[in-house]
Amino acid sequence: MRRERRIIGVFGSGKEDHVERVIPLARWIAEAGFDLLTGAGSGVMRAAADAFVQVEGRRGISIGIVPGTVHDGDYLPRTGYPNKGVELAIYTHLPLSGEQGTDPLSRNHINVLTPHVLVALPGGAGTVAEASLALRYGKPIILFGPPESFRRFSSELERTDSLERVTEFILDSLREPSRLAMQ
Repeated sequence: MRRERRIIGVFGSGKEDHVERVIPLARWIAEAGFDLLTGAGSGVMRAAADAFVQVEGRRGISIGIVPGTVHDGDYLPRTGYPNKGVELAIYTHLPLSGEQGTDPLSRNHINVLTPHVLVALPGGAGTVAEASLALRYGKPIILFGPPESFRRFSSELERTDSLERVTEFILDSLREPSRLAMQ
């Protein structure tokens, strides 16, 4: 019997880890039986992947989308990628991020298109770019953290500082047939 996989994308700062929100979120994702997808770097990405893989008996895997470049035929992942919590690294030739996060040469398109639902924590230009791409592609996304952390994000996006609301949003989004039909 084929089991459908449900992937939850968690994004945020590559510098700050926001463990007070990330650890309970990542643990819930693991305990709920979902897969986790991050950008494979440090900060929120590392904290989420580490917390996720520490859950014993989980069924899901930790997926990381790795930025990289090709020089004279040699592939080079970005330094520090993937973090140790990534179990399945997807290596890309896509080097751009941050302010260039919506550019076609950014891995953010994969970060946004692959998961069924996205959760964005406070972050910089790369996280803002991922949220913009989620809107562009019609992907369900919720912002998780203090509302003042999301001033640079579209006013169309729901903001919450409640893990309960985030988990409700994820489950509701996964139940919505029209969203899953396109994936």
